[in-house]
Amino acid sequence: MPVSEKTKRALKDFDLTEYEVKAYIALVESGPLPASQLSTTATIPYSKIYEILSNLERKGWVETQQGRPSKYFPKPPSAALDSSRVRMENTLKSSQTDALSELQPLYERKGVQERPDIWIVRGQNNIVDRIRETLGRTRRELLVAMPIVPESVISLAIPLLSLLTTRGIKVSVMVPTMTNKDAIKTLKGFAEVRVREQMFGGGMISDSKEIIILLGEEPEKGLTLAISSDHEGLVKFGKIYFEFLWENSKPI
Repeated sequence: MPVSEKTKRALKDFDLTEYEVKAYIALVESGPLPASQLSTTATIPYSKIYEILSNLERKGWVETQQGRPSKYFPKPPSAALDSSRVRMENTLKSSQTDALSELQPLYERKGVQERPDIWIVRGQNNIVDRIRETLGRTRRELLVAMPIVPESVISLAIPLLSLLTTRGIKVSVMVPTMTNKDAIKTLKGFAEVRVREQMFGGGMISDSKEIIILLGEEPEKGLTLAISSDHEGLVKFGKIYFEFLWENSKPI
């Protein structure tokens, strides 16, 4: 069975070139080969084969058995992939440190004063990123209202709520009465949960300092539109409204 294009694309995500992918797959499929035979098997120009094998060896994907001729062995995919992942993570961490050391001070000097009070955030990925940023700044309390609770939202919320509980942050979650019982049971593992018959709109309030209002919450589309703000008046109004609903909701 030939290796799929999906797997080939996945290998490229681990910093392998087209020829390196072809060479490694050929070794996995055929077993150890000398360079000349690998060039033919993988349809790689002979003029390039030694450079490609040298790169694969440096990246931790092949090993060499000395002889006449030398043979090249593929490392187990699990080991090769793990080695590349660790190397890429270390490179990213180093690059992140280098970039932050220069850009963050510049951003704080030049950008923060121009930061608007209210942000419009579009698209689920951007909304989730904004939620993660806000939760990263949360230190004491998180208030959450979820007028609809599709499975996709639960799968996004649980890892984030779990992280907060391990940091000792109090989390209060309000959901509609019709919410699936399994979803409520899952949420109860990480937060105090209450239910109510009707809820108009949803969102979250962090430490009475930041608010995210979710405007687009369609089960088939996920989170599509949100407002994010640290405006003191808007956050205060949002908390008062949440607390009013909370006091008139049923504990679970």
